[in-house]
Amino acid sequence: MALGQNRKILQIVGYQNSGKTTLMEQLIKQATAAGLRVGTIKHHGHGGVPHVDASKDSGRHEKAGADVTAVAGAGTLRMSIHQNHWHLAEILEMYASFPLDVILIEGYKKEHYPKIVLLRTAQDEALLQQVSNIICVLYWPSYPLDSSLAIPAFSIHEEAQYMKFLWKEMRKPS
Repeated sequence: MALGQNRKILQIVGYQNSGKTTLMEQLIKQATAAGLRVGTIKHHGHGGVPHVDASKDSGRHEKAGADVTAVAGAGTLRMSIHQNHWHLAEILEMYASFPLDVILIEGYKKEHYPKIVLLRTAQDEALLQQVSNIICVLYWPSYPLDSSLAIPAFSIHEEAQYMKFLWKEMRKPS
């Protein structure tokens, strides 16, 4: 994909332990196996700064107060950039310079990108009213599925069915 072109963005949302990261892994594997370049963004919603290895040089730079640190090796670039707050739009703007076909976002419930919602319990159903642009629901056996749900819904155990549906979504133009 040429720089500046639209790429598909999908969000995976759900409460803690609903299977978001596992679904992200499944989607990444399927897309990369098909030759797509995938970018991911995860919202660290549990508060605090995500773990950084302070014993490494870049971690030491960060600990010393650097706002941006990077380390490159073996074709990998790891960056850490500090500011008071990150908006998803700012992160996506940085991703615009990378040749990606798909961007998968874990979290950021309030954003308006197409969403896959994971539901584990009846209490999780409130999420359906709190988020926008839902393309499908994946539900656990512990969730009492309402058959009148107007959007596609798949059991978390129906991997072949929901992966086929999501693959079509990932391949649709933005």
